[in-house]
Amino acid sequence: MKAILIEEFGGPEVMNLVEMPDPVPGAGETLVEISRTGVNFSDTHITNDHYVARQQLPLVPGIEFVGVTDDGRRVAAVVPNGAYAERIAVPESSLVAIPDEIDDEQAAGIMIQGVTADGVLTLTGSLKPGETVVVGAAAGGTGSLAVQLARSMGAGRVIGLASGEEKQQLVLDLGADAVVDSRSENLGDEVVAAAGGGVDLVLEMAGGSSFDQLLGTLRPFGRMIVVGIATREQNEVSTGKLLKNSISVSGFWLMHLLARPDLARDSIDRVFGATARGELKAVVGGTFGLSEARQVHRDIAGRKTVGKLLLDPKR
Repeated sequence: MKAILIEEFGGPEVMNLVEMPDPVPGAGETLVEISRTGVNFSDTHITNDHYVARQQLPLVPGIEFVGVTDDGRRVAAVVPNGAYAERIAVPESSLVAIPDEIDDEQAAGIMIQGVTADGVLTLTGSLKPGETVVVGAAAGGTGSLAVQLARSMGAGRVIGLASGEEKQQLVLDLGADAVVDSRSENLGDEVVAAAGGGVDLVLEMAGGSSFDQLLGTLRPFGRMIVVGIATREQNEVSTGKLLKNSISVSGFWLMHLLARPDLARDSIDRVFGATARGELKAVVGGTFGLSEARQVHRDIAGRKTVGKLLLDPKR
């Protein structure tokens, strides 16, 4: 089978398209023919071994896919690695059935990002109707779904952060009430102006200056959820600031949700159900062949992309 193989850590240049033996399912595993693989910003950290979970070489990257089992079932799954390939062997317990109303591209577009957005808003963020929400990277895979979900959950005002006219218009089209330039030097002030005051919930994905400025926008009992650190700039928070302003800062990593099948199943059901009903739609920014994986990584790391990027292993 064709696959992307990494034998040393580094940037896109370490990803090589190779021929590999087909995987052989072990006890309790199922072989899946992959139709679409989701590309995530975290994949660019995995190739450098800068991800939250440490990686082992040699490595076939890719943590989510949709495909068909030998007995004809359409399934999706999140895996530790191995999805940048034509076939994969995974535990049967990891597979999620895809509703007939959802095509492969939508299924691949909502699996990780949709469940992440849902988990952040419902579990960690505890979004309540009428609250003001700020969504970082709102034109990206997770952000674009979070904007839609926040609106459907009754948020009073949804403010998206995005750079560039195309991305900003997309965020507004998805249902945001306002959009603020994510690269503004006065990010905090512009968010407060767009909100008409303080905000209740921030989905923070950048780190560095963005984190510091957005923390200052929270009103009492406001919550900031760290969903990513795109700049790789770590931040420190004064406990006195948390106490004085009655605000909180939390983190969210999808793997912890997936480790709780009871919580994960509810989230997956909500996201797939909303998609099947036409209430939630992944913004697919493009579908590419495995041979284009290097350029896809360059583009997503350079923030040149919109929505969810997918790989078609047959191309």
